[in-house]
Amino acid sequence: MAELWINYIWPVVWIVIQILMFLVPILIGVAYLTYAERKIISAMQMRIGPNVVGWFGLLQPFADALKLLTKETVLPTGASPVVFFLAPMITFSLAMLAWAVIPVNPGWVISDLNVGVLYLFAISSLGVYGVVMAGWASNSRYAFLGAMRSAAQMVSYEVSIGFIMITVLITAGTLNLSALVEAQSEPLFGVLPGWYFIPHLPMFIVFFISVLAETNRHPFDLPEAESELVAGFMTEYSSMSFALFFLGEYANMIMMSGMVSILFLGGWLPPYDATPWNLIPGVIWFAAKIAFCLFVFIWVRATFPRYRYDQLMRLGWKVFLPLSLIWLALTAGFLVYFDKVPA
Repeated sequence: MAELWINYIWPVVWIVIQILMFLVPILIGVAYLTYAERKIISAMQMRIGPNVVGWFGLLQPFADALKLLTKETVLPTGASPVVFFLAPMITFSLAMLAWAVIPVNPGWVISDLNVGVLYLFAISSLGVYGVVMAGWASNSRYAFLGAMRSAAQMVSYEVSIGFIMITVLITAGTLNLSALVEAQSEPLFGVLPGWYFIPHLPMFIVFFISVLAETNRHPFDLPEAESELVAGFMTEYSSMSFALFFLGEYANMIMMSGMVSILFLGGWLPPYDATPWNLIPGVIWFAAKIAFCLFVFIWVRATFPRYRYDQLMRLGWKVFLPLSLIWLALTAGFLVYFDKVPA
């Protein structure tokens, strides 16, 4: 019996515990990201924001969750029931699956894959399926048009994201996310942090803007443009099916902020490996960098108007794609010419 427990049962239990240790903070973070967004935007617009439910409105996310739980789930006439309810589940599940390979501290990762970057890119690319399924299954022209917009938008900006990720990978010489973070530990010129956003600053900006488009956030939230498409691909959704899309969007924001932190901001590394910087635990640094990226997400939403769809496509194909390709060629040429190719 002891052998059965040690060899078979305990490893499964330990994996489940590890998964919960990652997912529970993420789900709590998603809940309070909605609260933070409302508070930050209200401050920028000189409003109060949520302040009734709990102290400073801190229980507002739970009130919203309870409201959505108690609402009726409506299935539109002529909709495909299986695909209709499967779509939000896929969107939410993919946002959670990505965290399997994201390290938050040295050794703190569920699965330290040697091809972690490819896994992340594949999972983020699959997100479009949930949106397209929702639009098609809803039997609504508004929803279907929103889904088609989303498919074109996500595919367009994934190309630029892919080239920028390749630029970072050839600089670090690894596909392993933990090794990629460690590659940023050496200071630049002996004084600057070794984070890749310094040598790759233009690509850092392009990558962040592409992430806004990839997650369907302002000013690129064309798939759910309420002034044109009611609510886009989510038009026919209510109750918990709507909540899963909502949670999926905000979980994707946190996941993409984690990607930005690992690729460009040194992951869990402090700016300098010296006191007092290295007294702060790595997981706190990682969380702080994610929080900064999320603040910029919200800041952009409060600041910029929505793009037209032709502007969105032109930016992706005629500006970001050539820029990322040129920067990739320049980076590869620099590494080869100066014999800096990682071993």
